[in-house]
Amino acid sequence: MTSAPSPQAGLSATHVTVQYGRRIVLQDVTAGPFRPGSVCALLGPNGSGKSTLMRAMAGLVPSPACVMLNGAELSRMSLTDRTGRCLYLPQALPAAVHLPVLEALIAARKTIDRARVLSASDAPEEDAIQSALESLTLFGIPQLAMQAMDELSGGQRQLVGLAQALSRKPDALLLDEPLSALDLHHQFAVMDILRRESTAHQLVTVLVLHDLNIALNMTDFVTVLHDGQMVASGPPAAVLTPDLLREVYRVHARVEEGADGRKFVSVDGIA
Repeated sequence: MTSAPSPQAGLSATHVTVQYGRRIVLQDVTAGPFRPGSVCALLGPNGSGKSTLMRAMAGLVPSPACVMLNGAELSRMSLTDRTGRCLYLPQALPAAVHLPVLEALIAARKTIDRARVLSASDAPEEDAIQSALESLTLFGIPQLAMQAMDELSGGQRQLVGLAQALSRKPDALLLDEPLSALDLHHQFAVMDILRRESTAHQLVTVLVLHDLNIALNMTDFVTVLHDGQMVASGPPAAVLTPDLLREVYRVHARVEEGADGRKFVSVDGIA
């Protein structure tokens, strides 16, 4: 019999306020808890504060927020310790440097190993290489191992960035628009990988998404932002209602279900 999850399990943020000069981007937002083993999405129109909320949770912008992960207060930790537990992958693609992909993954893993105060003997070079190759294989790109980062397409670099992120084995993963440079096949392949890896390793995965159909069918929990405020949070099908789509996205739309049981947003016009 599976025991109930601890009430402290997961990632949550309270009192998230972010201000740039006189412009308030987020005003006392509460987000989460995002549970271990789940894939969660931050949704909302452009400029609603999704990326800023993610960066605040990662500790990359000033905020009085209290951020908790599995009972530990991340907001009291150094950025290095915080990153080792809760890893943020920005929307910007990994740098197009003239460095083989395999070496880029090994270097990224060593950075986290040093942060966790592991000695060189704890992570032999052979293990580091094997781990990097496994990460590339997971995303279906082992053939890129010896290719230079500056020779990759945008989509390939995004896949390498995701492989780097998972290879660091964090407890929580914050992904800012991880599907933006990917074709349709790879968007669904990546979402499937994230779901499987989150379940297998009880990883908290939170990502910024614009595709509401992917959110409806491939995430467990969504939080919707609008004008710097959190307006709804919960299971996707319960949150993405016609009323919310009209209020937040300014469209007249319905959520329908196909013959295969998959849900989709059907837009009738602009509100």
